[in-house]
Amino acid sequence: MAKTYYSYEKRQKELAKQKKKEEKRLRRLEKKNPQAEEPQVDSGSDT
Repeated sequence: MAKTYYSYEKRQKELAKQKKKEEKRLRRLEKKNPQAEEPQVDSGSDT
């Protein structure tokens, strides 16, 4: 019988939790500040 690799599973769970928390933070930020959702345009080099 194979032994379960708990540290890997724990790390994956933590990463999923962090990702979900970050997405939630971004959604709240967009809801709070909808006009700031303008696309960022980089003109390249301005020299």
